[in-house]
Amino acid sequence: MTVTLGLVVARYNASVTEPMEEAALEASAERDVEVAETVRVPGVYDAPLAADRLARREDVDAVVVVGAIVSGDTDHDQVIGQAAAQKLTDVSLDRDKPVTFGVSGPGQSGAVARERVHKGAEAVNAAADLAEGLPA
Repeated sequence: MTVTLGLVVARYNASVTEPMEEAALEASAERDVEVAETVRVPGVYDAPLAADRLARREDVDAVVVVGAIVSGDTDHDQVIGQAAAQKLTDVSLDRDKPVTFGVSGPGQSGAVARERVHKGAEAVNAAADLAEGLPA
């Protein structure tokens, strides 16, 4: 079975998310996993709608979301992280398809976020494992 993924990439914090996308695509190639479509969204908070649209597609077996949430002067990063994680979980359960959370943060600096670009590859591997391993 060849796994086909949808990929959602947050543009906010592009200095982190672009390398995360590259890591995700490299992992896809290594796993012989196809990426049917990449959707770029403004930020992590905007990812659930795009993930839902991709998860609705018959040709998509799983959805991978990559992004980075960096701490600021308020707790806004915590709100974004919790909201996005919950809604992406809802998409996965509502659509009965894996949606993996390749999002680093919240609670991290930009420097720490740049050290975690491997999260893109981890999310692809998790999505492929789930798509291949879950019972029908």
